[in-house]
Amino acid sequence: MATIERYETKAGPRYRVRYRTPDRRSTQRRGFTTKRAAQEFAATVEVEKMRGEYVPPSLGTITIGELGPTWLERKEADLKPSAYRSLETSWRIHVEPRWGRVRLCDVDLDAVERWIADLGRTKTVGGEKVKGSGATVVIRAYGVLAGILDTAVKSGRLAKNPARGVENLPRKQRKPRVYLTHAEVDALAREAGDRQTLVLLLAYCGLRWGEAIGLRVRHLDLLRKRLHVVDNAVQVNMEMHVGTPKSHTTRWVPIPGFLVDELARVCEGKGRDDLVFPGRDGEYQRRSVSFTGWFTKAVQRSGVPRITPHDLRHTAASLAVSAGVNVKALQRMLGHASAAMTLDTYADLFDDDLEAVGTALDSARSRASVAKVWPIGTEATEQ
Repeated sequence: MATIERYETKAGPRYRVRYRTPDRRSTQRRGFTTKRAAQEFAATVEVEKMRGEYVPPSLGTITIGELGPTWLERKEADLKPSAYRSLETSWRIHVEPRWGRVRLCDVDLDAVERWIADLGRTKTVGGEKVKGSGATVVIRAYGVLAGILDTAVKSGRLAKNPARGVENLPRKQRKPRVYLTHAEVDALAREAGDRQTLVLLLAYCGLRWGEAIGLRVRHLDLLRKRLHVVDNAVQVNMEMHVGTPKSHTTRWVPIPGFLVDELARVCEGKGRDDLVFPGRDGEYQRRSVSFTGWFTKAVQRSGVPRITPHDLRHTAASLAVSAGVNVKALQRMLGHASAAMTLDTYADLFDDDLEAVGTALDSARSRASVAKVWPIGTEATEQ
């Protein structure tokens, strides 16, 4: 059992706790200002030893700033460049300045919740109000901190993650999606000039922007009306990174018949390894050019609602659902991990299905009521 001893310092009396570790080695913890605090620590140590959760305090003295870079290195190896960039930025701007010098053993749930609240709080800086970070930024910053502490638990430096169990994480507010009609897609495509086919491809095949600009001639099988999504070209800052699609798996996507001839014209004179939709320099199209240049101007001239190229992927889902495409086929076309994910993402497109459920139940109840008033065989018996 642990023992508690009092000793004197220049600042006043202090208490030390002497106890044995699970491997029977004698150790101590000093500096408690009250006997009650020392007793609580001693009791906690004994409980952790019985549960097999004891972690030597010395292992928790390493700072989060020392563990963070190692955690980021592992993430860089696992994630796509764009996803890693978001984590690295969150660490550098939000996590490291607040937690970099904090020891693992000094992190507690209350401090984490205060930090989360402070991130989203509007502040006054130099007499001007500065809006707090949005839900996405706050959730990502918390995820970085919690992920680092999870690693500390796995490596035996902490018995449990003190950041898990927070109750004040903000909720993401999903922005209402904009779905274009067939007529609006046509109007936008006409105003896109020589990029008309690219607009139609995004709106009717549901490709992500990086998947569309990464298409090469050899990825098209126009005879079978299929295209093979193999590459995903993503711009991180000013550098292009080409890798696998977001789901890490390739997929075949159907091409509507009217788009086959359009794609054939775009591919005329190109080699099999040439990009179908290259930029002005023959390389991959840049986001800075498409998102603020030709696409924005085409949207303005066409008069369609304000959208981004990615919104055309949502339009593709909407047009497919309206055409009666089943959820499983839509999932395969969009490259979602499961049909459940497709349903969750585009639940608003299935409102008509809810009305159909209500109508079906109403009809079923009506039939049951009629059968109750006029039992089967009654009319025949009376006759």
